[in-house]
Amino acid sequence: MITVKPSFSIETKLNGTEILKQLEKIGRTCYKSENLINEESAEKFIKNIIMKGHEAIIEHYSVTVRIICDRGVSHEIVRHRIASYAQESTRYCNYSKDKFSNQLTFVEPSFWDISTESGRKRMEIWQSVMKYIEDKYMELIESGAAPQEARSILPNSLKTEIVVTMNLREWRHFFKLRTANDAHPQIREIAIPLLDEFKRRIPIIFDDISIES
Repeated sequence: MITVKPSFSIETKLNGTEILKQLEKIGRTCYKSENLINEESAEKFIKNIIMKGHEAIIEHYSVTVRIICDRGVSHEIVRHRIASYAQESTRYCNYSKDKFSNQLTFVEPSFWDISTESGRKRMEIWQSVMKYIEDKYMELIESGAAPQEARSILPNSLKTEIVVTMNLREWRHFFKLRTANDAHPQIREIAIPLLDEFKRRIPIIFDDISIES
């Protein structure tokens, strides 16, 4: 049994300045104001269209992100409809094989404070259940069950890898929902640092999205 923390990697090569220039050129088609383009105009133009809610323009650029999370979190991610997904399949992946280290991998819960007695107790219960599931999954495979049959006992805590492609407008929607204070703690664990990275790499477009404490 392996436990991991959630993580992400941005697969798209991002040049924030060039992205803004490209979007400005597209956006100015609406007004036929291409003559106003200069070296400093892109940031002001994009900031203005976002402020006015004209976000259709930023749909013209998409970003792909690879996310490691548990399957419960992945179920929330795929509820975002304007996106493309490729996800690790429990139907075809046989976790008893060497390439999976002959083990199941689970994402460690982030919401229990293991410095407290109650938090440690909950974590111990979780670990014992995950270990039991791993043992029974392997027994099913050894008995001749196919991976698509054995997966019926796999839990939300199972690690999955999902590649997500969304346009910038949908990423804005994703971050507004998934960094909110009432979002699930484990999706916030991914969404908050991912938003910070988007803000670092792409000027203007995500600056108005604040993270609730």
